[in-house]
Amino acid sequence: MTAYRLGQGGRIDRSRTLGFTFDGTALSGHPGDTLASALLANNRLLVGRSFKYHRPRGVVAAGAAEPNALVTVGSAGRREPNSRATMVELHDGLRAESQNRWPSLNWDVGALNGFLSPFLSAGFYYKTFMWPASFWEKLYEPFIRRAAGLGRASYHADPDRYEKVWAHCDLLVVGAGPTGLAAALTAGRAGAEVILADEASEPGGSLLFDSASVDGQPAGQFATQILAELATLPNVRLMTRTTVFGWFDDMVFGAAERVSRHVSQPLPGQPQERLWRIVAKRAILATGAEQRPLVFPGNDRPGVMLADAAVSYARRFGVGVGRKVAVFANSDAGARTAASLQAAGINVVALVDARVGHPAAVTVPRIFSGGVVSGTSGSRALGAITVRHAGGEDRFEADALAMAGGYSPRIHLACHRGGKPRWSDAHQAFLAPEGLAGLTLAGSAAGARTLGECLSQGAAEAAAVVADLGHTGTAAQFGAVDGDVPEGSVRALWHVPGGKAFVDFQNDVTVKDLGLAVREGFSDVELAKRYTTTGMATDQGKLSNVNAIGILAEARGVSPAEVGTTTFRPFYTPVSFGALTGSSTGHHFQPVRRSPLHGWAEKHNAVFVETGLWVRSSWFPRQGETHWRQSVDREVKTVREAAGLCDVSTLGKIEIFGADAAEFLNRVYCNAFAKLPVGKARYGLMLREDGMIYDDGTTSRLDENHFFMTTTTALAAGVMNHLEFCAQTLWPDLDVRMASSTDQWAQMAIAGPLSRAILQVIVDEDLSDENVPFLAAKTVSLFGGQLEGRLYRISFSGELAYELGVPAGFGEAVADALMEAGEPHGICAYGAEALGVLRIEKGHVTHAEINGTVTAEDLGFGRMVSQKKVDFIGKHMLEREGLVDAERPRLVGVKPLNPEQSFRTGAHILAKGAEATLENDQGYVTSSAFSPHVGSTIGLALVTRGPDRHGEEVVIWNALAGETVPGVLCDPNFVDPSNEKLHA
Repeated sequence: MTAYRLGQGGRIDRSRTLGFTFDGTALSGHPGDTLASALLANNRLLVGRSFKYHRPRGVVAAGAAEPNALVTVGSAGRREPNSRATMVELHDGLRAESQNRWPSLNWDVGALNGFLSPFLSAGFYYKTFMWPASFWEKLYEPFIRRAAGLGRASYHADPDRYEKVWAHCDLLVVGAGPTGLAAALTAGRAGAEVILADEASEPGGSLLFDSASVDGQPAGQFATQILAELATLPNVRLMTRTTVFGWFDDMVFGAAERVSRHVSQPLPGQPQERLWRIVAKRAILATGAEQRPLVFPGNDRPGVMLADAAVSYARRFGVGVGRKVAVFANSDAGARTAASLQAAGINVVALVDARVGHPAAVTVPRIFSGGVVSGTSGSRALGAITVRHAGGEDRFEADALAMAGGYSPRIHLACHRGGKPRWSDAHQAFLAPEGLAGLTLAGSAAGARTLGECLSQGAAEAAAVVADLGHTGTAAQFGAVDGDVPEGSVRALWHVPGGKAFVDFQNDVTVKDLGLAVREGFSDVELAKRYTTTGMATDQGKLSNVNAIGILAEARGVSPAEVGTTTFRPFYTPVSFGALTGSSTGHHFQPVRRSPLHGWAEKHNAVFVETGLWVRSSWFPRQGETHWRQSVDREVKTVREAAGLCDVSTLGKIEIFGADAAEFLNRVYCNAFAKLPVGKARYGLMLREDGMIYDDGTTSRLDENHFFMTTTTALAAGVMNHLEFCAQTLWPDLDVRMASSTDQWAQMAIAGPLSRAILQVIVDEDLSDENVPFLAAKTVSLFGGQLEGRLYRISFSGELAYELGVPAGFGEAVADALMEAGEPHGICAYGAEALGVLRIEKGHVTHAEINGTVTAEDLGFGRMVSQKKVDFIGKHMLEREGLVDAERPRLVGVKPLNPEQSFRTGAHILAKGAEATLENDQGYVTSSAFSPHVGSTIGLALVTRGPDRHGEEVVIWNALAGETVPGVLCDPNFVDPSNEKLHA
């Protein structure tokens, strides 16, 4: 008794032979085979082991819903675990391995778990791993992590490339079965731009194995004829091997195309996979229906499979799934299956119809009306079945059992935007939600039960859609359909009582587990899913969920409609990380942004560092400087004593316009901006809704209704999104508009006591303190009127300083001119490292301190929070008890008692004499640097009651670095605390 290759039939190419290996054994197949069909043709019924009990498992389905036949294909960087053998196209040299077994598939030690099944029932992990607590890290977690998963990923780098592309169309047809082909043909003839996407390698769906005929042609030949006409229509794009995995807002659909998965290496010039983002005006869901398995004792044994799968293997792949095949059904699908298998030359030994009084229009040796399969036997494959019927029980040999438990429309995509499926007693299935704007269902996906209905519905719905889009056309007409047997009445048969019956094959969830979930209070479908792991496998419940819902409904004494379904989310089937990543790998992991002054920095020998997306100049070494600290110390001293030029172009820059722009900023910032005079800049703090600081920066008023905001480099995009949200959602009545101008301006800081003299060389206006006072912001003329720029008298270093913004294309030339003008004054270029030292010396904060857990009061900015404004973002949450607690960590300076000792960022602050433990932690160092002016390492820290503890000796403790340094808390302003230099 065995599976075997039929002597004739199928759509495979018998003239060619393909060699492949499974678990190291050399086997063969033909072009057109899937790995699953080739394994069956070679009598390899045992293909995997279940997750929990490691039970022997065989092929169940013939498509994407396969839960058992998960294999690892390929090797090294092309190793792909958890591949569905039913979707893997056979190619010469294919290497496949079974998973979740040791030491071999036939002899798996993990099968011993089956003897422990009484202790591994639903929710056992919640009950078992709680005690003793000390076992968690030592025993439980390592064991669980080792046992988790099915396949094992490769540690080798993926050598292939992936693409992301956009596509637009009038009509997207999802599914190229009979319904989808009819819809695409109708819309294509009408002149609409059509994309027809199907996950299979060969379009046609059920037509490829249906025994019916259309207009006198066999179903497969009919499909070929339609495809030939579609190929002549330039406005129709057929996308095979493409799974539409998600429906998103604005009629955007995600689709993953397996471009080269069917060959050993990617085709020349082609990626391995391609991710499509398809924008469609309208879409038709023609995905068909998924046949459901039946739940009965022993239903997981290799050789038990879906009836449609058995027919598909026979008629499409030329494979007999057994020498003695039995059929078990709860509808007319049983008789239809038996007839189709017999027509293909397969011996059908029995038909078990769970309904009473439905005579089968097929000649089979054994027909059991009102019978059920109550058990199976066999070691690693099916050997016999037991049938319970009105006259008792019969047991007889069968090496394959085709089961048909009804159909579930594939409505996954229709529920991706929040709609919930609705139960239909007439269909004994869940149908798509109603009122889906832009998406139409047709064919079996909409509940149609015959081939004729699918063809007519597909054509009619497409005709209505294209007419609505302004195209003229009529529904395609097809001839009579012969042999189109409807499913007929369906008996609701959620499970057959008796022994161990599996609902979810992959996770070993049984009827007993679901009953236990109900008894223990986890009867809600979402809770039952998580408590039992039903539907959490790689197939996401495509075969198990509806049966599980029916069993829960029976246990609760309600209808499946009341139980409902779990939430449907993308992805429909697994999508590889490679496809999602696209070309963003290695050096292209993220785009590189270079400042307009990058060329200037290169000319001055800059050492660059990546900060987010930006490449920034870190320091500028000169001849004789062998250590980065030498360069940084020199740059810091030069800025304090003469002048320096620093590239600050990476700051976020946002232009804000509108009659209500001032009011808008007044609500966004916690300090006042409504009355900011034209020509002035102001430092601003932006809070989150919870009162914590979100970002800081300066905003300048260039005109009555024009403001210019700078943000931190890290949150440039985030602040822009935040402002747009506020303008569009919180206060849509305000007249305010924004535009990001980060890349339009080259911005440079000129700082130091001689900065005014240097800048005056290129600026036409008088830069005296009277004309350009501190916090002035104005448009200025440069180089005798040759260029216009924006000048801001602001300082991040505590020195007399300016920021000059010029159009990006002129940035390098202006920086060169400033360096030339400053050469007699000893100007230097300084980078991000020196900038960091300068700001720490002055106690200026960055996102090292603005870490998402601090308020304005924590950083010493309490007086900036306006008490006069009626409202601003974060105002009311600032009043929470925890945010005004006197014991909160607040900003303070810290330095070592011994200048020869140093400490690092991240070190903890302990009270003097306290034991070095985290229980005694009083805060931590947020920023640190060596200050050439103080002569030691200095730092900023967030410490409990920090401002009240100036002068207190503490211990700076870093357990990771093994450092313990005596230190003292102090004012965070280490240099020029009276700010005389700032106003010089």
